[in-house]
Amino acid sequence: MESTPHILVVDDDREIRTLLAEYLDGNGCRTATAANGAEMSHVLDISRIDLIVLDLTLPGEDGLTLCRNLRARSSLPVIMLTARSAPLDRILGLEMGADDYLPKPFEPRELLARIRSVLRRTQALPPGMAETAATSLYFSGWALDLTARHLINPQGVVVALSGAEFRLLKLFLERPNRVLSREQLLNLTQGRDAEPFDRSIDLQVSRLRQKLAEDARSPQLIKTVRNEGYVLAASVTPEPRA
Repeated sequence: MESTPHILVVDDDREIRTLLAEYLDGNGCRTATAANGAEMSHVLDISRIDLIVLDLTLPGEDGLTLCRNLRARSSLPVIMLTARSAPLDRILGLEMGADDYLPKPFEPRELLARIRSVLRRTQALPPGMAETAATSLYFSGWALDLTARHLINPQGVVVALSGAEFRLLKLFLERPNRVLSREQLLNLTQGRDAEPFDRSIDLQVSRLRQKLAEDARSPQLIKTVRNEGYVLAASVTPEPRA
C-alpha cells in the first residue's frame, strides 16, 4: 500500500459522502466516492483502492450483496456502515466478508480509527504470529487454500467459506493447540474489542464447525474450553501428510 491510503466511500447519501471525503482527505487519506454499486465498480476498475467504506442500504444491489460479490474475487478490506442496530445485521455483514462494521450515526474520527486499524491488521499479522509462505495449510485430512480462500475436505471436495469463516479458520490454523479466548478471536479477526453480550464469535465458530462436518455435541477439531475460549486440536503442516 502507498503511504497515503486510498479510501473508497460508497453511500447513497451525498452529504455523508461529502463529509467523510473532506474529513478523510484532511487526515492523511485520499478519498474517492460512489453512490451505488455501479459507480463503485467503475472506481475499482480505474483506481487502486486500499479500503472500501460501504453502506449497507444502497439502491439496487445492497451493501451485503456488493460485499459478497467483492469477496468472491478480492480480499480488499471493507468496513460496513449500517443504520440498523440489530446484532444479526452486523453479524451478516461480517459473514459476507466485511472486516469491520460501524453503526450510524458515528463520529468521523471513529471511522478513521477503524480504517487505520483494519489497514494495519490486513498488512501485518498480529504480534507473535509467524507469517507462513505456504499456499495451503493441512490438518486432519483437510486443507485450507490460502490463495483461493476455500476449504478442501478429505474427499477432495471444495467447501466455500465466507470471509469471516476464512479469517477465523486461518487464525486457528496459525495457532494450533493453543486456547484462544473470545476476546482474542474477536480482536484478531475483526480488529475490535468485545462488547457486552457479544456472541458473534460463538456464531462464527458454530458455522465453521458445520463447514468442517463437526458433531455439534462433541466437536473434535475446534473444541470449547470451558470459561476460556476455543482451541484447534490438530497438527497443522504446510504439506499434506503421507
